[in-house]
Amino acid sequence: MEEIPLTVLFGTLLILIIFSAFFSSSETAMIALNRYRLRHLAKEGKKSALISKKLLERPDRLIGLILLGNNLVNFFAASIATIIGIRLLGDLGVALAPIILVLIFLIFAEVMPKTIAAIHPEKIALPASYILNILMKLVYPAVWLINAVSNRLLYIIGINIKDKNDENISSEELRTIVREAGILIPQRHQRMLINILELENVTVNDIMVPRNEVTAVDLDKSIDDIIEQISHCQHTRLPVYKSNIENIIGIIHIRRIPRIMNEKEITKESLLSIMMDCYFVPSGTPLHVQMLNFQRKKRRFGVVVDEYGVIQGVVTLEDILEEIVGEFTTDIQTHNLDIQNHNDGYYLIDCSANIREINRELGWDLPSEGPKTLNGLLLKNLEYIPKSGTTLKIGNYLIEITQVSESSIKMARIKTVDTISHNETEE
Repeated sequence: MEEIPLTVLFGTLLILIIFSAFFSSSETAMIALNRYRLRHLAKEGKKSALISKKLLERPDRLIGLILLGNNLVNFFAASIATIIGIRLLGDLGVALAPIILVLIFLIFAEVMPKTIAAIHPEKIALPASYILNILMKLVYPAVWLINAVSNRLLYIIGINIKDKNDENISSEELRTIVREAGILIPQRHQRMLINILELENVTVNDIMVPRNEVTAVDLDKSIDDIIEQISHCQHTRLPVYKSNIENIIGIIHIRRIPRIMNEKEITKESLLSIMMDCYFVPSGTPLHVQMLNFQRKKRRFGVVVDEYGVIQGVVTLEDILEEIVGEFTTDIQTHNLDIQNHNDGYYLIDCSANIREINRELGWDLPSEGPKTLNGLLLKNLEYIPKSGTTLKIGNYLIEITQVSESSIKMARIKTVDTISHNETEE
């Protein structure tokens, strides 16, 4: 060793530092790789992604290979550093060499490479996979032996390497991924994806047109009144009933009317001949289930009923689609949302409006669990029919009731307040 020039020893030490930096950065980069993007690149046929994916299928072998190489390099570097220390400083060099080497390796072979790899894992891991794959084939027997011993010891203490973490992600985790996609997914598309995931948390009760707002054809009326109603209706499908809306007997599709236009006179019998059977939907059905049911039944219109068979309202496929893409109709009957903005900070709101639509329109967070309309929310909190002028606070919202009837609250003025307190009422 004394015959080897110092320049050669320093050059060898520099090469060993580079090797150590390679193994350190490779370890961090391979572990930090985005598994879903790696699968995407592998499906596209990118060779480095395919190699990386194969190496990561057995992380114990990959880690064994990297640590084997890193430790061999580090120990060899320690020996070289000791020789250099002795050649330059004698016995003092033996003491100083490990200290200096640790500082050099920590900075240039550990901290810096691993930091770069953590920030740009794909740029480090994919090129490194070629070298790691070759090394794996060259030193596989040694890696296999090391893994066999370590895995056996892990098994003794109750750890089985075959029990990998489940890489499937929950809907909440998927929501987080979509929200953090940034410019990779346009904001409008992000909202649509989030809305699709939210369908399982929303039921038909949340979006249906309540029965008191349903436009329907009463067969007990004269044929002239029925034709007048149909000709001025904004809907394409109308429920048909006798006596009262609880007795719905079918659905008329407006587009079928031309089929009977050639007759001398449109009669109730001719209307009944083009009527479709009514499709009933149980209340509380999640939207993602109902959308599949509409598809399976080849329907676009359903009548929502409760557990006793009492009609609650109607729901359409368009209503569900609007939950995903946002409103694409100005149908005032389906979306009865009357909001007037006053200069004093209050909003005058029709209390028959759906709470979810109010929250969506104004960016509020009024409680939407339980009652679906603003009237229902106010009655739930008050527990009686109030007088006009009654005020209350629900969460962060100050509400003044402006118009009531004998059985419901018609209009209310609402504004947000800075302080949140318990519900209070005063007359």
